[in-house]
Amino acid sequence: MKNITRHTGIISDIKRLPSSYLGNPRYSFMIDGYRVTTGIDSMHGYSITNYEDKQVNATIGTHYNKLTLDSIKELTV
Repeated sequence: MKNITRHTGIISDIKRLPSSYLGNPRYSFMIDGYRVTTGIDSMHGYSITNYEDKQVNATIGTHYNKLTLDSIKELTV
């Protein structure tokens, strides 16, 4: 993964994408004005719905010229 940047924002507009070849879930979502996808066969596909409408710190990079989630952590108030 290249060009990794840190973003803080609220996860919204989560949409389910077709599953990977191995059957793992994939999602796309909005954060900080960017449309981002979870990686293929990544554990983030199982947990991204837990962050909907919550404030998070996320690192996003490009993988094959597509914005892809690298890491995510919920901000506590």
